[in-house]
Amino acid sequence: MRGALILYLDYDGVLHHENCLWHPKIGPYLSAPSKFKLFMHVDLLQELLEPYPEILIVLSTAWAVRYGIAKAAKNLSPSLRNRVIGGTYHSRMNKPEFLEKPRGVQVLEDTMRRKPRAWVAIDDDGENWPACCCSNLVLTHKHDGISDPAVLAELKKKLVAMCE
Repeated sequence: MRGALILYLDYDGVLHHENCLWHPKIGPYLSAPSKFKLFMHVDLLQELLEPYPEILIVLSTAWAVRYGIAKAAKNLSPSLRNRVIGGTYHSRMNKPEFLEKPRGVQVLEDTMRRKPRAWVAIDDDGENWPACCCSNLVLTHKHDGISDPAVLAELKKKLVAMCE
């Protein structure tokens, strides 16, 4: 989507605690204190994006690789789900090669394909992001995700700047 405003969205460490595991019988679950729930910050993200209906979402989460875009997006609220236009990974890619790349490289390559007008990435993993992308990254707290006050303030600021 050339010229779009895009939010690259990770799940683990962003919308819930980063220690998300998977079990073949029960699926995804958190190995974290009981106050943490899967997707506990979805409503907060929805509230943050409400003033910006033009912002679209690209899933930059391992959930999209494991489950596919449609199934991974079902964990979002309907209004967020309607904004999802794809993921940084798609089935025509070489999966092992894609997974070897740092998240920042995955996002950068996606921006080169989609050519957005502006973009912001929300992720709890800031390791090995290309220098040219660091100003677009909102690095979250691994446990509190986007609910951390400093993270929330930075995200609000970057959303406003992206939409100006």
